[in-house]
Amino acid sequence: MAVRRVRMSERRRSLGHSQEDLAERVGVAPSTVQRWESGESNPQPWQRPKLARALEVTPAQLTALLGTSPARWAALDAEAVDDETAAWELARRVHVSDVGGETLTQLERAFDELATAYPVTPPQVLLRRVRKHTAYVAQLLDERATLAERRRLLTVGGWLSLLGATVHVDLDQRDAATARLGTAATLAREAEHREIEAWCYETDAWRVLTAGDYARALELSRAAQSLAPAGTSALVQATAQEGRALARLGEARETYAAIERVQRMSAAMGLSERPKEHHYQYDPAKALAYTATTLAWLGDRGAEPYAREVIARLSPSDDVQKWPRRVASATIDLALVLLADGRLDEACDAARLAMLSGRVVPSNHWRALEIVNAAESQALPEAPDLREAYEEMRAPSNPDG
Repeated sequence: MAVRRVRMSERRRSLGHSQEDLAERVGVAPSTVQRWESGESNPQPWQRPKLARALEVTPAQLTALLGTSPARWAALDAEAVDDETAAWELARRVHVSDVGGETLTQLERAFDELATAYPVTPPQVLLRRVRKHTAYVAQLLDERATLAERRRLLTVGGWLSLLGATVHVDLDQRDAATARLGTAATLAREAEHREIEAWCYETDAWRVLTAGDYARALELSRAAQSLAPAGTSALVQATAQEGRALARLGEARETYAAIERVQRMSAAMGLSERPKEHHYQYDPAKALAYTATTLAWLGDRGAEPYAREVIARLSPSDDVQKWPRRVASATIDLALVLLADGRLDEACDAARLAMLSGRVVPSNHWRALEIVNAAESQALPEAPDLREAYEEMRAPSNPDG
């Protein structure tokens, strides 16, 4: 039986609004407002912000206005409801939801689109979109949802928080990255989603690696592997991250072993080429890129063919402004190898292209600086141009890219 929402109608009348007035402000039919106040239906999630503004209440206060009155339970007790009826009521409440499966599906689809846009979208632009969707998840967490819907909501909230943390790392916003990683890990544990939790450790490993704490990066990448379920992209990525940390530590034998483990796991997953890169799904091109970086950091000339293959596969055109982020990274790897091999002109040209592409995120500026410093230490004639390109890259730019 529907229960009238007396407090909602009283709030409307206290503002001097008729049901028709409120309907016009929210953009619905008067009969819809009538059904809301009679308890026959619930406002949809996308209608609630307008309804809250029309009633001049906060989202939490609106939830209270829409909630079932405690008087209902008192009435049930007064009528000495038997166990059978109480069981029916409990079953009914399990299925009561203000969230809806379609809303969750749209959120999950939105996250996949954001994770796919990650390699080619300026991080400032992506962050705005991530913030918008994360705020919507936070709003929905205050709504009634079934147990299954709440788990899906926590999961997509975890993924969005993780992606937000990744973007903060790219922007070298370390405090914000740490905070979002903590939120992502909390949501992952609530949802019992071990892969998201593993990605949190892997992302934190990359954060501290960019800060030069290679030993801590190694520790975090191994913690990620201990959490990641077998056969997941998180496990492969965490192993690749371990290899990069080992390379920076100069542990050649263990680095090669990590690379071999990544290649074995990639082969076992049966990975095939995807039309678009998803940041949280491992693919063959990603394996090539991480191998190139790892070997380049180790000083192994074997990095060159891997870096060149990544560039050949992913470069959409000769216009560096259209490069995916991974091409810029692979070009820096190539420059490091060429520099170590004494091919100075080629190294400087490659480094300059990478910096001019606009695809080197702030967290990777230090990698480009290694090449600039090496060119300056050898007093190469290209050094001034490299320094100019580096300073131009670091200068604040239009966030809409």
